[in-house]
Amino acid sequence: MLLYQGHEVSHLGRSKKTGLPAEQAAKIPSFIWDVDRGIIDEEALVGADAIVHLAGAGVADQRWTEKRKLDILESRIKSTALLARYLGKNQYVKAVVSASAIGYYGFGLTNKEFTEVSLPGSDFLAEVVKAWEAEADKIQHTRVVKLRIGIVLSEKGGALKEMARPIRWGVGSSLGTGAQYMSWIHLDDLCSMFMKAVEDNSMHGAYNATGPYVVTNQELTRAIASALHKPLWLPPVPAFVLKSIVGEMADIVLNGSIVSSKKIQQAGFQFQFPDLNQALTNLLERK
Repeated sequence: MLLYQGHEVSHLGRSKKTGLPAEQAAKIPSFIWDVDRGIIDEEALVGADAIVHLAGAGVADQRWTEKRKLDILESRIKSTALLARYLGKNQYVKAVVSASAIGYYGFGLTNKEFTEVSLPGSDFLAEVVKAWEAEADKIQHTRVVKLRIGIVLSEKGGALKEMARPIRWGVGSSLGTGAQYMSWIHLDDLCSMFMKAVEDNSMHGAYNATGPYVVTNQELTRAIASALHKPLWLPPVPAFVLKSIVGEMADIVLNGSIVSSKKIQQAGFQFQFPDLNQALTNLLERK
């Protein structure tokens, strides 16, 4: 999206593989950092006006062993601290837009609406996000925006792919009680939020990166089934079954939160896909 809007983009990662199609990758210089060793190829930052910081071990990629939980935490803290250290020496970058997560607020079965001034939760992911944002807040002399990302709906993977797969096979169902709230956002709207945060000098601090209309797990499951023209006939998957399969990580989908997007809307952001059915139709048709 940055390229399409005429920006010059560089890639900084553990390898020089950008993951983009060859035609796009050819337009992007690629540089390497080693977070564990605390090393950045400083050429990556030369001439950069903004950094979009997305690094961090996938929360739902593996079962949460103690080692994996440490990886989830340290990958975020160390990478952000490394950027802060290098930016302390090189003050030409005007903005850092850092990924964060609505896990900041904790998860549960509650009707409480969370805004950016709400107190953080106390579970594992909340502690991770608090520590992550604390490192971002140490970045000096640079505008810092933290986007607390909700459940991203994408045709390329993530929650939608995992929820749609059993529905396509005719064995889909809601999870746990199905009453847990899911604060979702279409991938294109999320990318547009990052774009706005890069370009809008008035933005700083935390913003919730979620859509304007929150749904329950049951409502989301039914909407996916409707978009796929598939029936839902199985009862909900019991919580104990999910916990026996994936352990503590099951809390991500068995609990939820109502997260407000009013602040970023007041900053002038307009959603392209505010409606769930519209978003799902777009994503599942373009897959």
